[in-house]
Amino acid sequence: MHTPSIAPALAPTLAHSSDPSSNELFSLSAMELSSGLHAKRFSCEDVMTSFLDHIHHFNPIYNAIVNLRDRDSLLMEARAADLALSKGQSKGWMHGLPIAVKDLAQTSGVATTLGSPLLEHNMPKEDCVMVSRMRECGAILIGKTNTPEFGLGSHTFNTLFGTTSNAYNPKLSAGGSSGGAACALALRMLPLADGSDFMGSLRNPAAWQNIFGLRPSQGRIPNLPSTELFVQQLGVEGPMARNIADLSMLLGTQAGYDDRFPLGIGSESKDFMQEMKELAKGYVPKSNSLSGIKVAWLGDLDGYLPMERGVLSQCEKGLARLEQSGAHIEHLSPNLDPQKVWSAWLTLRHVSVAHRLSPLLSLPGAMNQMKPEALWEIQGAKDISAIQFLNASQTRSQLFQKLHTLLQSHDVLCLPSAQVWPFAKEMHWPSSIDTHKGQVPMDTYHRWMEVVIYATLAGLPTLNVPVGFNKEGLPMGMQLIGQPRGEVQLLKIGQAYEAQISDWLSIKPSILGAI
Repeated sequence: MHTPSIAPALAPTLAHSSDPSSNELFSLSAMELSSGLHAKRFSCEDVMTSFLDHIHHFNPIYNAIVNLRDRDSLLMEARAADLALSKGQSKGWMHGLPIAVKDLAQTSGVATTLGSPLLEHNMPKEDCVMVSRMRECGAILIGKTNTPEFGLGSHTFNTLFGTTSNAYNPKLSAGGSSGGAACALALRMLPLADGSDFMGSLRNPAAWQNIFGLRPSQGRIPNLPSTELFVQQLGVEGPMARNIADLSMLLGTQAGYDDRFPLGIGSESKDFMQEMKELAKGYVPKSNSLSGIKVAWLGDLDGYLPMERGVLSQCEKGLARLEQSGAHIEHLSPNLDPQKVWSAWLTLRHVSVAHRLSPLLSLPGAMNQMKPEALWEIQGAKDISAIQFLNASQTRSQLFQKLHTLLQSHDVLCLPSAQVWPFAKEMHWPSSIDTHKGQVPMDTYHRWMEVVIYATLAGLPTLNVPVGFNKEGLPMGMQLIGQPRGEVQLLKIGQAYEAQISDWLSIKPSILGAI
């Protein structure tokens, strides 16, 4: 059985010498909000009002939150949460916190559209497990965060809700498919957010919005409900936050064994929950806290991956910060065949997407309303045999074994989180990458995100960490790929790194001004 709530008594005291005014409560972290609510320094209604006012002001510009629920209903739920606290009743550390869930996650009472007009009025009867656990811990669902149609592509646009803008430049893409979540977090429209990650859908938008995002180990968070439980093992759900403490607490809430999910991680779930609590207690790393940690920098895989100018050098600035905390950085040439891995990825992705979306083709007007990329994936699966599918799975297994071998001598593997900087939001996807060697054409709508497939295929926990900004003021991130089921160590490394990048993290979207 899952133990959903994390005792609010573990929440640290506010870092601020005094609380901000009630209309600026949105500027606090999730843990600071939790602490203030349970200490009754402000109310759940105050928090809800602050966030809804902030959303009203900024969301029309950035289009990050969709299907926002009625304000009066949300304030009523906030007052009910206050009443419970007045009686000494708390559901958990998220009690009274407003959340908006990615529009791929199933939510009871709020439409789950997947960004498709075919599902505009789709009202699930129950929450998915991840959402259920956050609600059981006291969170109040205010709406959904925008996503590309069916979550396909790392650029958040669809014909149902439109395009989500980058928090640091509203003319540019927010990334995707968790683009709405990342933008809302960066703009303080949400205290924290959930994401999901198939092909960098959580890592890419986190990198482009100067926040943290964790793709957990395969099976860490039960992907339920699901009609297929054994083969679909590429996509995961996970937490996004502006700091490691909030990220750890949200992961602890989302994670945990469920016996309806046969390939889930469960044997150490109680210990894992406790370790997440310890991580979030306000630990301050020492200056040399990563001494002895070995990081393998894989870069662009010896020139195989085309990288837009400045991406690698920006990530190397992040590596320098790891070194400042005592880590040893080794530039490594991995012994793998990346083109073979890419071919296997296409096969596995075609089949996975086609299995998920083919049933929708029976809906009226489906062929005309589905995005071309979705139809391409479905078509691509038609000529794939069972043997080809298993051969691709074998290549995936070989990749895991190679990365596992590297992780015997290194604590973390490191790659950029994206191969390009945020691009114009009118573009559907980059048709080429401007590298130091010239323009490199992209042969699919997602080839420009090839850098993220290695962690996905290996099922390894991967943390996006910010690496600062280029001369145009655009953020970038890099992936820290951890040991199998190694979220605890990975988050500890992330926490030490966070202490080294306070200057980067303090750079908020300019539209927020002095908030």
